[in-house]
Amino acid sequence: MKAEALFFPPQVVAFMNSRLGLYLDDHPFVALSLLMFVAVSTIPVAFFLIFVVTTVIMACVGVIVMEGVVISIGGIALLCVLCGLGALSLGVSGVLSVCYIILSALVNYWCASRSQARKQEVNGSSPQKSLSVMDFSDDKRKNK
Repeated sequence: MKAEALFFPPQVVAFMNSRLGLYLDDHPFVALSLLMFVAVSTIPVAFFLIFVVTTVIMACVGVIVMEGVVISIGGIALLCVLCGLGALSLGVSGVLSVCYIILSALVNYWCASRSQARKQEVNGSSPQKSLSVMDFSDDKRKNK
């Protein structure tokens, strides 16, 4: 066992015993140049990785924010449409209710006046007609 095997971790010993490790051991200038390149290139690589990570994070946040904005706008539009439909349905049902009440009152009045006229005919007395339900054909006969 060599002396350097006592001071270095097993991975370093394995690398130094490989062909590349033996070549770098024989050529110290190439080893120093490679070491300097790796040391100097770590800063730009780190900046690039930070840029990539922040870009990915900002893109995800941007997509989430844009999706939230679009969903919020869609929800507000849906709420406005539903409120408009609710107001429209209230208005239509109000108009229909008023029409129903008026028509039912007119039908009840018409049926009541006809039944009263029939009762008077059955009793033998002539029906007294009010101005609202008067038959104007009688007036035409009198004028002739």
